[in-house]
Order: sequence, then structure tokens, then C-alpha cells
Amino acid sequence: MSKDKIQYNDKEFNCSLAFTLHLIGDKYKSLIIYHLKDGAMRSGELQKSITDISNRMFTYAIRGLEKDALVKRTIHPVTPPKVEYELTDAGKSLVPIILQLNTWGQDFAADHHLYAPGE
Repeated sequence: MSKDKIQYNDKEFNCSLAFTLHLIGDKYKSLIIYHLKDGAMRSGELQKSITDISNRMFTYAIRGLEKDALVKRTIHPVTPPKVEYELTDAGKSLVPIILQLNTWGQDFAADHHLYAPGE
């Protein structure tokens, strides 16, 4: 691990993992990346694909990902305006990691008998 500090948006990170978690560590940012893995989605469709996310939290998370250049927003000039989000190349580079975390969660839940029977 490098001993160099990371300077980003007036913040200093002593650890690259802390920096990475700052970028994608909250629940909704990781889920947005997961749901955009297969391509661009309209704003409403993306928000509906994420269980229990409020409009405010969606806006906060998507703007953060956009500011950090992990997600790109495209506004199509139609009435009503059509907004789509897609992963940038940097965002796409996170997909294998997010998928590994998903697989780990499935395995952990199975190993610890955490799955409830389906109805």
C-alpha cells in the first residue's frame, strides 16, 4: 500500500480503500452501478429498480456518481425531457468488483442459512 495521501475535492485520504469507499461505499451508489451494468437507463426506470430509495437519496447518489465521473447523464431534447444515465469507462471498471460483492453476499447468505423460503 502506498504511503502517499490522496487529495480529492478538498478532502485528504490516507488510505486508498477509504477513498474508494468515499466514491462508491454507500448503499445506493453501489446499487446504481449494479443496475447500470447492462447499459443506459432512464431516470425513473433506474430509481424504480432500486428498492426503498427515496427521490432525495436517489438524487444525492446519482449526482455524486456523476460528479465523480462514474456515471454520465444525457438529456434528450424532447417533450417531456428524457434523461438517461449510463456508466462511464471508470464506472464500468467497477462492475466486476460489484458483481464479486454480490456473489460473496449470496454465498454468505447461503452458508449461514439466511435465505427465507419463498411464498
